[in-house]
Amino acid sequence: MPSKANSTSSTQAAATESKLPIKTFRLGRIKAAVWGNEVDRKTFYNVTFARTYRDDAKQYRDTDSFGRDDLPLVAKLADQAHTFIFERLAEAKSE
Repeated sequence: MPSKANSTSSTQAAATESKLPIKTFRLGRIKAAVWGNEVDRKTFYNVTFARTYRDDAKQYRDTDSFGRDDLPLVAKLADQAHTFIFERLAEAKSE
């Protein structure tokens, strides 16, 4: 019998894969994805960051680990995502 943890993680993975980010910002190999989650007709926002690389099999992969030289790009993308979210909140407030 599969454990509850395994079935929960596979369900969460399927839900995550089917949902797309509201907006994705990219600077070189680094990207920031803005996600919206609507609860009680209010949208909450989260941002994920990833670095794209190619593995030994020449397949593109993402990681959430960043090197020293990646950090300025992460900061710039965080600022862009922050501005985007505040603009969305201002639009929603004015409606």
